[in-house]
Amino acid sequence: MSNPLFLSGFLFTVFFAAHLFQFCHGDLGTATFYTAPYLPAACAGKDTSVFPASNLFAAAGEGIWEKGAACGRQYQVRCFSADVPKSCVPDQIIQVTIVDRAISTVTKPARGDTTMVLSTTAYKSIVQGSVSLVNIEFREV
Repeated sequence: MSNPLFLSGFLFTVFFAAHLFQFCHGDLGTATFYTAPYLPAACAGKDTSVFPASNLFAAAGEGIWEKGAACGRQYQVRCFSADVPKSCVPDQIIQVTIVDRAISTVTKPARGDTTMVLSTTAYKSIVQGSVSLVNIEFREV
């Protein structure tokens, strides 16, 4: 039989250590990709100036869209898992700019109802292989 005092002390130590070392540095979600054409975009219509030269951009899913407030936000994004092992590029973090709304993109995303729909360039920067949905960690910059 376990000692309840020992167990509560152990749990406190685990939770304290998790908070101290912050195992997770951002929010967790899912990502897929979409392809050109990317215009018109919900954040700027046909204005191409919203697109970064790096082509690292994304469309916001409903969870982060916030009635358009997501437009122009920048997020650091990394892939941490997928159904297919070794799909994530190890230790790769990219910075994307939100330029569109996922449910209204001109071309439909590879998968629906995700946190972010990344441009093809952004997706291929953090994902290797042909998997169409990955789990991501992201945080606003």
